[in-house]
Amino acid sequence: MNKKTLVLGASLKADRYSNLAINRLVQNGHPVVAIGLREGIVSGVSITTKEVIVDDLDTITLYLNPLRQRTYYDYIVRLKPQRVIFNPGTENPELYTILKEHNILVEVACTLVLLSTNQF
Repeated sequence: MNKKTLVLGASLKADRYSNLAINRLVQNGHPVVAIGLREGIVSGVSITTKEVIVDDLDTITLYLNPLRQRTYYDYIVRLKPQRVIFNPGTENPELYTILKEHNILVEVACTLVLLSTNQF
């Protein structure tokens, strides 16, 4: 089942995990939306610098440190994803609490590992 995914903290740099995640998500047939600091294209996915409305969003995968996440708290809740994946280095108990209050699943995991083990 394809899961529409927002990569929050997307990077144009090929050696960044967010970039690798976009590539693997696309390779696995998942529709991808990406927000980052710079506009560009990765694997045919346009990275925007602005918050966008995403309908039928399944997953948000975070590649932002907890301080940078604060700007997006309300946005994440407004999107109503089924789950938010906190990749290594993005762990944030404050946001976990907010998400749980809105019945959004918190998953502390690595998107790349989940994809490679068919657990995404």
